[in-house]
Amino acid sequence: MSFRNWLLLLLLGAVWGGSFLFAKVAVAEIPPLVLVFLRVSLAAVVLHAVLRLTRRPFPFEPRMLGAFLIMGLLNNAVPFSLIFWGQTAIAAGLASILNATTPIFTFLVAAVVLKQEPVRLYRIAGVLVGFGGVLLMLMQSLESNGNDPLWAQLACLGAAVSYALAAAFGRRFKHLPPMVSAAGQLSGSTLIMLPVALLTLGSWSPLETSGFVWLNVLALGVLATAFAYLLYFKLLADAGATNASLVTLLVPASAILFGSLLLGEQLKGYQLGGFALLLAGLLLLDGRILNLAGLKRAAR
Repeated sequence: MSFRNWLLLLLLGAVWGGSFLFAKVAVAEIPPLVLVFLRVSLAAVVLHAVLRLTRRPFPFEPRMLGAFLIMGLLNNAVPFSLIFWGQTAIAAGLASILNATTPIFTFLVAAVVLKQEPVRLYRIAGVLVGFGGVLLMLMQSLESNGNDPLWAQLACLGAAVSYALAAAFGRRFKHLPPMVSAAGQLSGSTLIMLPVALLTLGSWSPLETSGFVWLNVLALGVLATAFAYLLYFKLLADAGATNASLVTLLVPASAILFGSLLLGEQLKGYQLGGFALLLAGLLLLDGRILNLAGLKRAAR
């Protein structure tokens, strides 16, 4: 990759890592499912505005609109809801680490369940090492000794599973420009989350929400969703899907750093150990580290 692409990758990792920070601040005053609606609706408005400015057509065929609804459910509505719900009880850094299991679940869905990708020995090893890290992170909660509720951690893992299903379903959008499919799925998730948000408002009032929290909502929708999509698609076009996927490794690191510096969050030693194992599993699953060592052919 060029130096410019490395900068784009680092920026995207920081923006997506920051999304966990923005969400952690916002869920302190806004109900999680309402926050999901605010995030996706803001991002949808921005991306549709970009489509209009760039004069790119948006497909309104019933078949495509139905597909956008399903993609919006799997890639936005469900995972955002689970992550925000989980973040009412666990740190932003821990939520980002658990969410970094997405490539592992994506491989399991695509290769094992749907037979869309070949199963390689090094990938199986990556899955096992990665899940070893997850088990280490969950161990204290499974033994009822930890301060981080098990349900909150499982919610973030559930979000990763939803992202994996979305990745498999999203193959049908290959013929569309990425920005169009992003605007479509965010529109679909906005329609899905509108009635859900109205039903879960409770006693929450926008007027009683602090300005600082509204700034975090704005950052979550415009910066960490709409702008991040545009940044990702630019990186995808310039550096390719394989290089763009490296952002998965950067997001937890930036979320942990931001959470520590700005929110005073501290992860436990076993959680950092679990993250290290997960990181090793992701590197194995990716395969490039074996390529560099000349071991990939032997690992097949």
